[in-house]
Amino acid sequence: MAKEQTETEAPAKAELDQLVVTQHSITLNGVAIAYTVTTGTMVLRQESEKDGASEGEKAKASFFFIAYTRDERVATEPGSVADPGVVAPPLRTRPITFSFNGGPGSSSVWLHLGVLGPRRAAMTDLGALPPPPYQLVDNEYSLLDVSDLVFIDPVGTGYSRATSGEKSKEFHTFKKDIESVGDFIRLYTTRYNRWLSPKFLIGESYGTTRAAGLSGYLQERHGLYLNGIMLISSILNFSTADFHPGNDLPYILFLPTYTATAWYHKKLDAELQTDLHATLRLAEQFALNDYASALIKGDALAGEERARIVQTLARLTGLSPDYIERANLRIDIFRFVKELLREQRRTVGRLDSRFQGIERDAAGEVIENDPSMSNILGPYTATFYDYARRELKFESDLPYEILSFKVNAQWSFAEHENRYVDVADTLRKAMSTNPYLKVFVANGYYDLATPYLATEYTFNHLGLDASLRDNISMAYYEAGHMMYVHLPSLAQLKTDLEKFIRDAIPQA
Repeated sequence: MAKEQTETEAPAKAELDQLVVTQHSITLNGVAIAYTVTTGTMVLRQESEKDGASEGEKAKASFFFIAYTRDERVATEPGSVADPGVVAPPLRTRPITFSFNGGPGSSSVWLHLGVLGPRRAAMTDLGALPPPPYQLVDNEYSLLDVSDLVFIDPVGTGYSRATSGEKSKEFHTFKKDIESVGDFIRLYTTRYNRWLSPKFLIGESYGTTRAAGLSGYLQERHGLYLNGIMLISSILNFSTADFHPGNDLPYILFLPTYTATAWYHKKLDAELQTDLHATLRLAEQFALNDYASALIKGDALAGEERARIVQTLARLTGLSPDYIERANLRIDIFRFVKELLREQRRTVGRLDSRFQGIERDAAGEVIENDPSMSNILGPYTATFYDYARRELKFESDLPYEILSFKVNAQWSFAEHENRYVDVADTLRKAMSTNPYLKVFVANGYYDLATPYLATEYTFNHLGLDASLRDNISMAYYEAGHMMYVHLPSLAQLKTDLEKFIRDAIPQA
């Protein structure tokens, strides 16, 4: 009988740091900016003891990262303006932003090549899939003129792996993920002398869950206090998005995004199609009042009152009253994206409901794939592989795990057994401990993964002291989960993030 092989994720050589440094320049707002890119892996080690005596450090994981630091040297590019009044602050005090995505099995590529980095994957202006082969272009909306940037791939994503002899699944838990990413941030901050820099986190989707968890872990474990956290398409309380019998909250909180989606695809009555924002206000009021009250009543809801709720739901979602009645007034997200355009034999996206999909089975209950994910997967994957080797000079034959379904399948929330994952109180405590910590939240109107009303609900139930509530700001964009694929939203997001970072740094 063959011996079962112990799971390992990397060869022994991964226990050594592998770093490549390159220099580049870009023109942002007419000013040439020189910058250095450090690309590669940094080994995370853990102190080990036996019988109370230190046995040294043991390699646990090899973290892949890409760090952009603005140089003090003057960049010269054709057509750029060398402004002697624009001087990069010293490295020690320049703002630095640590970035990661969600999944939880996602690499950092989306925020990296979508909004923050100096290069981005080219999409259409609306964010639709362009024809292959794909292109990487200069990102005129990069945040590099405001902050240095470090993109982190958690273990099992990107090129990050557990080291030889370590099991990757040990990192795929809510608690260990926060600890390992937090320990990497501490290590990077120490090695690159950034302890006195203003420090920020930015996460997207499950990355916002991670960021909120890190706000507490970094403070309490490492004494690392943040200036700000940027949450892109936030989910801190999972009860707001779990469509499960007995939990009526998601049906209420998803409703305005159903309305936005129906509005975009022109499925509403004429009087509701004139002004998106006015229509959304109607949907919000109905969701939080009559609809919430109706669902609380359960089977006691009957007669004219039930009929009125059914009719209003149909009016605000573009679905038929018969369908809503058969669904018992509760519209599941995965059914909605299949049902809205069923007569046209089309589906709508979950990550971005502006996009339509084509499927074989128009009579099915749920979608075969998410057309909004299909739009971005190819361009971001191809451009990253080319960028890492061609421009950043980092070579690896490992697959770059853009989005690892293996990580997702292994993920454990054992720490939250018999209750929903909720890191909102961790964020509240961090903000209460560090009253200078600011939080910015970006919401897409067409995001059916983390709807904006669910985010508002979470922050309205944060329990934050009144004196600290102005530390939270929100913005809204007419796009989806990855609102930055939509060029007008990307431009606005850059403006909003830049203002947030500048405002979160104390003025001398």
